[in-house]
Parts: sequence; structure tokens; C-alpha cells
Amino acid sequence: MAQDTQQAHQDMLRAIEQSVRDSAHYTGREALSERVMEAMATVPREQFVPAAHRAQAYQNRPLPIAAGQTISQPLIVALMTDLLEPEPGDVILEVGTGSGYQAAVLSGLVQQVYSVEIVEELAQSAAATLDRLGYDNVSVRAGDGYAGWPEHAPFDGVIVTAAAPHIPQPLLDQLKPGGKLVIPVDAEHGAQDLLLVHVGEDGNIAQRSVLPVRFVPLTGER
Repeated sequence: MAQDTQQAHQDMLRAIEQSVRDSAHYTGREALSERVMEAMATVPREQFVPAAHRAQAYQNRPLPIAAGQTISQPLIVALMTDLLEPEPGDVILEVGTGSGYQAAVLSGLVQQVYSVEIVEELAQSAAATLDRLGYDNVSVRAGDGYAGWPEHAPFDGVIVTAAAPHIPQPLLDQLKPGGKLVIPVDAEHGAQDLLLVHVGEDGNIAQRSVLPVRFVPLTGER
């Protein structure tokens, strides 16, 4: 990694850490786990953005990708990953592959990632990028992610990268007891709430709002 890119990557990590501290009154988190921050430090974000935007790849903000979509603000990627509390043996479903960046971050933290992208162009591009970079425990397919990927269920966790009008029932049905779902859901006045949903060992479902996402367009990748 070139020295200027390495410095920009380090600056991004510091910006995430500061943003987490600034939002702790919402999230209850003063810091994210070391494993998640290590994953954020390892994945080359510039490889997941178009060439025209690579100079901005490590800014703590969303950037345009293909098909009119976006790659999410690094803070949101890191926070959503941390909320899942991923373990090395976990199998995770991602809804909304986008450029593949979120899947790449998860790749180093879990056993397997299954990712569904509704835009075929993005699914193909992300799969090619992930394969080229050696993320061999990520499987991508084009399709309606709100239906999940039942052939590989149940999942230890589900992460939805684009805002939904409600929590899709199939995603809850495909979670293991004790599993978590992290999803941005449309709220009033055009805002979005980042929700953490937990399926108890007894099957009971609990949810809480973690962060009002007013400043981040959680569309595309998301």
C-alpha cells in the first residue's frame, strides 16, 4: 500500500473511532471491538470504489458506485458489523452486496458470508472484485435479498445494508435462536433508524433502535 494511501486509511480509522465516541449516547458503545477495527484496517476500501472516486476512498463518508448506488460511510459499516458481534465460526447473510465492501469486512471475521444483491450488474461486479482480492469465503448471487437465502439458513446473523420499509419476515425466519439482525428501517420525515433485532433462544424477538441515521444515505451498499 502506498504511503499516502496507508496514511489515508489510518485517518479513516481514527475518524471512525471519533465518530463512535461522538455517538455513544445513542449506541451505548464508546469503542468498537478490536476484531472489527482490525478488519476495517485490513480491507482496501479503494478497491471497492470506482476509479474516479479512489482519491476519496478513505474519507468517512458514502461514495457513489455503479447503478446509482453508494458504498456506505465507513462508520456505518464498522458499527453494523460490530452490532452483529461476529464470531469466527459464524455464517452470516448479507442483504445488499453493493460493491462488496461490507462482505469483505465480514469475511475476515466469520466462517462464511452469503450475500444477495438485487441489481445483477452489482452482484457480478462485486463477485469479481471479491474473487480477485481473495475473499474466498464470500458467496454472492443476484436476487431479492428480502427473501433471504433459505438454502444456507439458518444464519448466525443477518445484515441488511439498504434501508427497508419494515423488517422482512423471511430474514427473521432464517435466523438461528440467539441470532441477530442489523437493519436500517425507514422512519418518519425521511429519516432512518438503525435497528438491532435479537431472536432469543426461546424464539422471542426483541429489537431496539441503535442510531437515528439522518446523515447517511443507506442505499446501495451499503
